[in-house]
Amino acid sequence: KFAMVAPDVQIDDGKGTILISSEEGETEGNNHRKLSDFAIRNGTRLQADDFLQDYTLLINVLHSENLEKDVEFEVVGDAPERVGPKPPEPASRNMSNGSDDGAQPSTSTG
Repeated sequence: KFAMVAPDVQIDDGKGTILISSEEGETEGNNHRKLSDFAIRNGTRLQADDFLQDYTLLINVLHSENLEKDVEFEVVGDAPERVGPKPPEPASRNMSNGSDDGAQPSTSTG
């Protein structure tokens, strides 16, 4: 639904409980579990990161009894502005001594 390529999802509770990992096999054991198994209830916040696309979403989980028939969930909110791989970063044009750290050559004589 969020068009993420390699998501990492954790509960935003300061404990760092990972629900979904982009590392293969790391969270496969969670696939059959329900959100309630992780104490995720109305008002819980989840943080979803997609490093490959360089964006993060904060997801507020809200319980509702008013969904249409056969609808399990609904996503409400702003969609990401840009979806796709990170654009390549421009190469630095200010290089000295083969380094782009801004260091200048030494002028000491001693």
